[in-house]
Amino acid sequence: MFRFISAALKIVVASLLTGAVLSALNITAADVLSDLGLTPEKVLSYLERGVQWAVPNIVLGSLVIVPIWVVVYLLRPPRG
Repeated sequence: MFRFISAALKIVVASLLTGAVLSALNITAADVLSDLGLTPEKVLSYLERGVQWAVPNIVLGSLVIVPIWVVVYLLRPPRG
């Protein structure tokens, strides 16, 4: 758990520093997106479509994986 929190904190700090440097250079997110041929609305649309695709597949997969995991967990020998 500590490794996850440590990694997340490092990502946040690196993102903050990178954002500060880009801001000092007068580079905005809208500029970067327009250079890629995207708009904020398109990005949100792609994210929405991705979530609409992913959520049903995650639920469907969990209907198979979770019961298998429970059975394996229950049949595992006890720890010493």
